[in-house]
Amino acid sequence: MTKQIVQLPNPDGSMLLRELDHRIKNELTSAIYAVSAKAVRSENVAAKVALLDVVDLLHHWADVHRALYMPDQGRLTDAARYLHQLCFSITKYQLDSLAIRVSFSADDLRLEGERCWKLGLIVSELLTNVARHAQFDARDPKLWVELMLAGDVVKCRVSDNGSASEPVRRGRGLSIIDELATSLGGRVNTICAVNRCSFLLTFRLTEAEQRAACAPPVIRLKRRKMRQPERLEASRSVSWEPSLEGSGGNS
Repeated sequence: MTKQIVQLPNPDGSMLLRELDHRIKNELTSAIYAVSAKAVRSENVAAKVALLDVVDLLHHWADVHRALYMPDQGRLTDAARYLHQLCFSITKYQLDSLAIRVSFSADDLRLEGERCWKLGLIVSELLTNVARHAQFDARDPKLWVELMLAGDVVKCRVSDNGSASEPVRRGRGLSIIDELATSLGGRVNTICAVNRCSFLLTFRLTEAEQRAACAPPVIRLKRRKMRQPERLEASRSVSWEPSLEGSGGNS
């Protein structure tokens, strides 16, 4: 009997990431259903309320995971919009409960899909570090996320008015941030003082991103009110959305 051996193609990184994303979504959905069912069946009011709080937390966690999707590799992505949604999701998931007020500002910028995703991973890790380690003492907790374009250099600063609980050490999280920054062709500079901690990521645009930055926008005015997310101060001073031909930014 002849045996036929079928050679399966080696999955690339993007396929593995899509599979991981699919599994995480399924597990989160299962957890939400399971806890919701427990809440419905519970006759104890306090337990029911606690379980529903857990359901809300899981929903917020799912929103963060959804915001950290990898955009289409073949198209440029609106990095400002991508980061805005990510910051809003992380605020609802982690920062609101700590009463940390978040301000977001961004220049119009379009990045290649994977590079925009890596930028999002870096910002997500930095915001998580603030939630876990920053000490604000008697100060009103504040956090700033700024995305700026200076010529062909992207600058992304995440800063807060807290102080680190201990001198900044190169743990697993900061090591991952450094590796991601290196993969973008950039670096992260850290400045931590008594009442201020700041992380500045800098990297250069690719040729495709530079062409998009230099291309004149074709603007169609959409007269509608800006929706400001609760507790997240969006400071992009536009009341309409520009449309760039050929950019294909994801929302």
